[in-house]
Amino acid sequence: MDLQTLWFIVIAFLFTGFFVLEGFDFGVGILLPFMSRDDRERRTVINTIGPFWDGNEVWLIAAVSGMFAAFPDWYATLFSALYLPVVIMIVALIFRGAAFEFRSKRDNPAWRSFWDWSIFGGSLIPALLWGVALANFIRGVPVDGSMNYTGALLNLANPYALLCGITSLLIFTLHGAIFLALKTTADLQKKAMSFAKKLWAPATLLCILFMASTGTETDLFSHLGINPGVIPVFSVLALVSVIFLLQKNAAGWAFAMTSIAIAFSTITIFMALYPRLLVSNLNPAWSLTIYNSSASDYSLSLLSVVALIFIPVILICQWWSYRVFRQRITVDSKLEY
Repeated sequence: MDLQTLWFIVIAFLFTGFFVLEGFDFGVGILLPFMSRDDRERRTVINTIGPFWDGNEVWLIAAVSGMFAAFPDWYATLFSALYLPVVIMIVALIFRGAAFEFRSKRDNPAWRSFWDWSIFGGSLIPALLWGVALANFIRGVPVDGSMNYTGALLNLANPYALLCGITSLLIFTLHGAIFLALKTTADLQKKAMSFAKKLWAPATLLCILFMASTGTETDLFSHLGINPGVIPVFSVLALVSVIFLLQKNAAGWAFAMTSIAIAFSTITIFMALYPRLLVSNLNPAWSLTIYNSSASDYSLSLLSVVALIFIPVILICQWWSYRVFRQRITVDSKLEY
């Protein structure tokens, strides 16, 4: 395995961890206005993700840093193409992060309502835009022979990408509802289970529709060596199993299945891209690959040493955080946020 392939795998791993972990706290944020009747319940919902949300975002920081250092041309072209969506996403995440810190500093209902809706918007916008971005990765964008993006914003807002964005939004919301069922008790837990059961059907149907559209809109299946009539079924099977697990109140297993569905979907996208990083729909020869976009072997070697040190640290810190804060949150708990 060459260093370029190694770093492609590392970045794929980091994005997979980000979508699985950040996915559920995006989902919790989206459900916040609809889960709670009063401020005490809203604080309970927020406190289920309070110890985790900033640690989950470390995966994104690590993934984007890896892109910048290992594949600088990919980073430059991608963020030029997605400049406006990235700015919108960053602003949303800034307001979301500020909301966790500021909402409980004043008792004013208007103050808390503003930050609650900031959490909602700061969760919904990235959940939608990440799906749009991933769809364009595999469908292709207008990139010329000099690795410059030559399209407009409307090129990114195509029907296939919007379908993927809505699908990711619903799956993350389902993921968050099941997480809330795991972390809350009494009425909040029942409400979370009810939301999860209602979200399951549209999330699963859109996932199937997206998979079917992928066969006609992209070369994913042929690039994977899979007959176009056969779709990657593991994500769909995992999602299908969720409703049976929810009916048995097996929220833990249901959460594992949504995690598997998100992880497998992300891995499939990266497998379909390899060795490409960004597909050019002007000329396939102009696509960015791990070879024409990478840093030098010397730089990748140094990065590999850094990754060998810090990725285990990230994993250990995440494990410790989830272990320490594994208990359920009740409305009678001491609430920080």
